Amino acid sequence: MVQRDRHRCFSRRDFIRTGTLAAGALAAAPALIATTQPATAQPRSVARNRTLTLVWTGSREGRWIDYELWNPYAIGSNHQNGPGILYEPLAYYSAFADKEYLWLAESYKYSPDFKELTIRTRSGIKWSDGTPFSAEDVTYTLNSLKELGPKVRWGVDVQQFMQEAKTTSPNTVVVKFKVPAPRFFYFMTYKYDIGVYIVPKHIFQGQDWTTFKHFETAKDWPVTTSPWKVVFSSPQQKVVDRRDEWWAAKAGLAPMPRVERNVWLPSTGEQQLAQALISNQVDFGPSLQPATHPTVFRQNPKIVTHTGQKPPYGYMDWWPISLYVNNEKPPFNDKDVRWALSYFIDRQQIIDVGYVGASQAAPLPLPEYPPLRPYTQAAPLPLPEYPPLRPYIASVKDLLAKNNTLEFNPKKGEELLTRKGWKKDGGGIWTDAQGGKLKLDVIGFGASGPAIGPVLTELLKRQGVDASFSLPPDFDDRFQKGQYTGALYGHGGSVNDPYHTLRLYQSVSVAVPGAHLVNFARWKNEAYNKIVDDVFVTDMTNKARLTELFHKAMEIWIPELPDTGAPRHPARPQLPPHPDEHHVLDELADGAERLRQRRLLAPDVRDGPLEPAADSVAARPDRTWNRRAR
Repeated sequence: MVQRDRHRCFSRRDFIRTGTLAAGALAAAPALIATTQPATAQPRSVARNRTLTLVWTGSREGRWIDYELWNPYAIGSNHQNGPGILYEPLAYYSAFADKEYLWLAESYKYSPDFKELTIRTRSGIKWSDGTPFSAEDVTYTLNSLKELGPKVRWGVDVQQFMQEAKTTSPNTVVVKFKVPAPRFFYFMTYKYDIGVYIVPKHIFQGQDWTTFKHFETAKDWPVTTSPWKVVFSSPQQKVVDRRDEWWAAKAGLAPMPRVERNVWLPSTGEQQLAQALISNQVDFGPSLQPATHPTVFRQNPKIVTHTGQKPPYGYMDWWPISLYVNNEKPPFNDKDVRWALSYFIDRQQIIDVGYVGASQAAPLPLPEYPPLRPYTQAAPLPLPEYPPLRPYIASVKDLLAKNNTLEFNPKKGEELLTRKGWKKDGGGIWTDAQGGKLKLDVIGFGASGPAIGPVLTELLKRQGVDASFSLPPDFDDRFQKGQYTGALYGHGGSVNDPYHTLRLYQSVSVAVPGAHLVNFARWKNEAYNKIVDDVFVTDMTNKARLTELFHKAMEIWIPELPDTGAPRHPARPQLPPHPDEHHVLDELADGAERLRQRRLLAPDVRDGPLEPAADSVAARPDRTWNRRAR
């Protein structure tokens, strides 16, 4: 049996020696498939230097299980797996520039009391089947979401606040609210990879949104306003080609994308992705663990990340990761048990061992970016800082001083458990009065799971918690349905306003499908709910009131600690352009095309700084680029 010293720090080598860390990352998986596949209707031939081949993590067991789901509202659909580039939004929001870019919408205006919103849609837009896009598509989308409510993604948000949407002219939608709703248009806007998808009424009307696939290549489905069309989709790959024309190009908003084909391959594991990058099989991939990057760089010098080939191999994610515990399951419905777990976790050890130092801990489930400046000195890139959130984080320093959410203090954890009647058995495991063990089975996914999970569970074991870690292929289903005890996952919440992170813990969003603005911790507190409702109706420009409300919310949230902060997932890299390479990857860095091309590459990076440094491109962390000569 491995002997554990609860006070001794351990190294990555210690983990590798015991086989703990390697178990998740080195699981066997089939090799990546080629970028073409025989099919009944073979897609047209496209030059390799006009094809973007990427590997993505939204697959399961090395295959796409959602290859027929191109309706982003269908149960089981994942917008990150392709649909995200097909459903264009009313507007985009750049977290980097703190700027809004109107898209399908031409303008919008609130009434003085914020109880009515008038949206003007652009003229001259057509769906890909030739049907004109109009305000009626927006009205139909919103009213359908209100009717469906918790059955689909975003339904609860619309149902809770919207009274009705009405088309008053071919290009005008008037939305009336039950309460003041000053952030409703922002809620619909695409920011990073979340926002409300506007669907074609003439296709979706009469369909069951929860099961409708919106996929039939013979009908040219999915119908879209974007410059893309799905030409082939199977468990092995998805092929999305550029259309011949696009309304935004005709309107002069953006040029036609120079990429002519996207080939999406399912992830088969880190080893296989690293080999594919080294051998130039793929152009772009999801995150690699920091320890893997040096090996890849040595074998293929064309591989780059957002910070080149230097740590942290990207910038810090907007998606702070936590150890979630299911607050509905005893003993984790007890805040003292949750705090004991937090005191047992040495986050610096997780960073040093799991991430080789390429991360930082976050005291709140909000992205806090000023500490990134040391990385900008090592690699002068436009790393993101979100000034709008800083005042809110600063406002609760007094609360964090009383309850330090990052404190590693096993003695405090022991005292909390002892006061609640827990004691250690002969094997050193905490047990309750009935002899039940303090057992925590943690599940994870992607690159963050293998990086954090084994180290985290080892730390908890050293403090007497019967902890285990696994990477189940059905992680998403289990996590979203609450079929877990512990899980490693992030927070897709705020970037410019505290509401969207606060929303993650409201009772109304428990068990809503879709994975966004959802209460995964399944924590409930009525006083907190009322405060967040007050935040929603408060004008986004009223910073003093919002800061006051945020502090009140944190007065409840911090002592309760619904989930426990873990190190951020660090590296989401992208390709700096190379002046001597005249192929498609250079075009992705072209400033005039960035708004649309970033939407192609990753739904959340489409609208970074419009004027970056000549040798850099802003990107979300956690992706790896292959900059090979063509």
